[in-house]
Amino acid sequence: MPSKRIRAGLVGFGISAKVFHLPFINALTDKYELVSILQRKGNEAREKYPSVKIARDIDELVADPEIDLIVVTTPNDTHFPYAKKALEAGKHVVLEKPFTNTTEEAGQLVNIAAHSGKVLSVYQNRRYVSDFRTMKEILDKKLLGEIHEFEAHYDRYRMEARPTAWREAPMPGSGILYDLGAHIIDQALYFFGMPASITADIRMQRPHAKVDDYFNLWLDYDFTKVILHAGMLVREPGPRYMIQGTLGSFIKYGEDPQEARLRAGESPVGEDWGMEPEEIFGLIHTEKEGKIIKEKYPSHKGSYADYYHELYESIVNGRPVKEKPEHGYNIIRIIELAIQSNQEKRTINCTGLMDVEY
Repeated sequence: MPSKRIRAGLVGFGISAKVFHLPFINALTDKYELVSILQRKGNEAREKYPSVKIARDIDELVADPEIDLIVVTTPNDTHFPYAKKALEAGKHVVLEKPFTNTTEEAGQLVNIAAHSGKVLSVYQNRRYVSDFRTMKEILDKKLLGEIHEFEAHYDRYRMEARPTAWREAPMPGSGILYDLGAHIIDQALYFFGMPASITADIRMQRPHAKVDDYFNLWLDYDFTKVILHAGMLVREPGPRYMIQGTLGSFIKYGEDPQEARLRAGESPVGEDWGMEPEEIFGLIHTEKEGKIIKEKYPSHKGSYADYYHELYESIVNGRPVKEKPEHGYNIIRIIELAIQSNQEKRTINCTGLMDVEY
């Protein structure tokens, strides 16, 4: 592999590829080169990238000797077989979340990656947003004291069905828990580690729903309770995050601006990229050096691009992977336990999680 540029092949040419991956592969030209795109049908990728090779199936892509890294952005049921093929072909792999559909598949990928000598990384881009980075600083500095409650919401409003959306079809890995839950479960595990137990309420609220479109998870950490919530019938959202500690509170409204700007076709460059407007800075109300403070807490700058900077360092310079395959495994294990808790209408002990550093 060249010492300076990683040659990338992209699996899929949908929203995930166009919004969350291609803008950064194309922007970081000193580190990455787009070599090939797998688009099974249609010519949109060829028209957009006339100088890039177009593959029509996964076997063709993984067999390409010019490719160092394969980025999998296709539906959830392809994650395991495509990542397995790529690793066994000697490629590094970025796998969109959720990691796999089952812990059996996830465990196999963890083992294959460990024996392959190649990097396998989960694209947990919500670690690279403004609010996550801001909360990490607040928690690291213990500005709220000991945390007794952490609540995260990933709410939307969409009453209508999307007949062509695979995430809303009754198939493995579909539904809001696998889709949005994978983000905020990862954040909870990053901040607080492995919970002792989980209590889950998972529902289909919209009349047309064929898969879950609502969940509420309670993760128990003894003194600390973590509440994770998502729904599709929230027209007026409340706080996105609420953190309560023995010294004070942090309340955060609003959304990191990166996704909206990428969907609008903006390129992820410029000094203001990833900056939140001051009007959605979080509110901190706490005690500091014997004084009560209640003020806006400046948001840190978000940057999805940093994921690809970190990935480059792992592949080229051997630095430890930050978004480890074991992290992906633990998210799927929590999802499975949540489904069991909901089905049995009881609290479930959190067993079977991998002991791994975050």
